Amino acid sequence: MVNNNNYTEPRAKLTAHDSRDLVAEIEIFHMLDFLKTSAAGLDALLSWYLRLGAPAFVAPLTVLINQSISVGVVPQQWKVASITPVPKVAKPAQCRDYRPISVTPILSRLVERYIFRSFMYSALLQPPPSLCFSDQYAFRPSGSTTVALVALLHTVCDLLVTSNFVNVIALDFSKAFDFVRHSTVIEKMAQLDMPDQVYNWIRDFFSEHCTKLGQVSSFLDVTASIVQGSGLGPASYTVNASDLHPRHAENAIVKYADDTCLIIPGAYYHTR
Repeated sequence: MVNNNNYTEPRAKLTAHDSRDLVAEIEIFHMLDFLKTSAAGLDALLSWYLRLGAPAFVAPLTVLINQSISVGVVPQQWKVASITPVPKVAKPAQCRDYRPISVTPILSRLVERYIFRSFMYSALLQPPPSLCFSDQYAFRPSGSTTVALVALLHTVCDLLVTSNFVNVIALDFSKAFDFVRHSTVIEKMAQLDMPDQVYNWIRDFFSEHCTKLGQVSSFLDVTASIVQGSGLGPASYTVNASDLHPRHAENAIVKYADDTCLIIPGAYYHTR
């Protein structure tokens, strides 16, 4: 694993007084007022408590969140998580039968989702030439499993007009989320069109992030892998996989997170 303190440098930082408020108080209130029941992080701030106390919490939280984004610094308490093992099968018997979900603080997840919806959504719709999101149907605007299946079927049927047969190679990368390097994600994030302070906030979120397994382990720094359970985790994987393209121009690719289908017309079977 790489040391994530060495990747792309932060952009020019602002002070809290150099930038207008990015989040309005009413937006924070709505986020708290409509907060769904969710597991609390290590700060022990429960969802029902934040929802009930929204009228009292909204003013100081708005100041805190705006200052955090403006200077591109994530509170250290928001980067500390505990791992909750979630069974992947009905009767788990081994460690690999569990999916490790990092439970970050609820406030961190709220800000992450706000940043994704308010800034990253538009950036994903207008990517730089080196990145492509049009073939990715997970964790992006207007994407879904249904759209992915429609795109796959349409591509195959379209190729069958001029080809006798079409090869579809279905790939499922093993532990794809676990082997994502933060340095790689941040380098690609730097190419997206988003405000400097937002980019710096995301960069800081991935640095010095640490987690532990419930109550049975000490804290360890996370220098790789997508933080499953966080608001930015899924979108970050989408960015990381955005430069995965077919090597031959006649082939096509359809991605849904780490499930990838390579579509090869019969005449180009040799390019598989």
